[in-house]
Amino acid sequence: MSLTFPSEQALASAPDSHAKPTACIALADGTIYYGKGFGATGIAVAELCFNTAMTGYQEIMTDPSYAGQIVTFTFPHIGNTGTTPEDDETQAPIAAGMVVKWDPTAPSNWRSVQNLAAWLQQHNRIGIGGVDTRRLTRAIRMQGAPHVAIQHAADGVFDIDLLEKARGFNGIEGMDLAKEVTCDAAYRWDEMRWAWPDGHSKQAKDGYRVVAIDYGAKRNILRCLASAGCSVTVLPATATADEILALKPQGLFLSNGPGDPAATGEYAVPMIQEILERSDMPVFGICLGHQMLALALGAKTLKMNHGHHGANHPVKEIATGKVEITSMNHGFAVDSQSLPDGVVETHISLFDGSNCGIRMVDRPVFSVQHHPEASPGPQDSFYLFERFVDAIATR
Repeated sequence: MSLTFPSEQALASAPDSHAKPTACIALADGTIYYGKGFGATGIAVAELCFNTAMTGYQEIMTDPSYAGQIVTFTFPHIGNTGTTPEDDETQAPIAAGMVVKWDPTAPSNWRSVQNLAAWLQQHNRIGIGGVDTRRLTRAIRMQGAPHVAIQHAADGVFDIDLLEKARGFNGIEGMDLAKEVTCDAAYRWDEMRWAWPDGHSKQAKDGYRVVAIDYGAKRNILRCLASAGCSVTVLPATATADEILALKPQGLFLSNGPGDPAATGEYAVPMIQEILERSDMPVFGICLGHQMLALALGAKTLKMNHGHHGANHPVKEIATGKVEITSMNHGFAVDSQSLPDGVVETHISLFDGSNCGIRMVDRPVFSVQHHPEASPGPQDSFYLFERFVDAIATR
């Protein structure tokens, strides 16, 4: 069945009251926003979040941590730098769609290879422009991340069941999405961070042997490990302790990723606990990897109201008092009140006081909630990779 765009009242919410909307967003509470579609046509159903970053829309859309989510961008100038394969955090966009205030602007950047709309269409991802993203963001903050269905229909005829599709979405809580975005098999990573004028160069020599568990790893995290002096072997999320230890690693890295940490933890937590029992090697985790480590050490996680998504999040390192400007992308958090004896809180968010880091008191085992590789500071948190490598070097 289909629904033709209905009324003058609905037209008033469109970006141009004289133009027929070609896209809409249906929230499970019955609210509907209309706009102008770009990218692929079709329907997507997911959780809606907002991201406050002023740059990096391509990295955000290709971040595996956004599986099961549609991103509302609060910054209006989306599309102005185009897209380039060098900035992909994985092979293709993972986020189900994007919502922006204005139609994507024409790219104006020497690195641009393809404009945003064409890039989204190529990868079958929906974009919606002309939406009051300020109002939408306020709704998310007040009510929590809603379940939504979005549709881009070039003829302006929308699915009559779109609202029911939004209401039928079960949500991310309880979902193990890491298995959907992890690698299929082990592989070696040797590409380093982008640097002028050569771009991404390869490692010239082997470094410390590090196994990275891929719960949805961003490429730039692996690049930072390589640039810090690690020879990285990436294993799937379901790798066992025996498979890891067979590679004789000197360090273990736990990557970022999507979904409910409690669900992924059903198989990840026993593996981490076994590694900690059988080896004294340093362990470093980021984002979902941070939550996996916390669960393995006996802490708990909880679902946040609307999460943290952006590149302007101040995080305080408790030991030094230093404040870092960080990138965040998480809808779940470690409950700092549940940390067991022998585990201390190392970082906190200055926005809401939530936990952003932990470490074991007597072992080089630590993790952070924020993304040190994303360079929002721009290099405020790179020391975490150096701390990990230093811990390996002193074993």
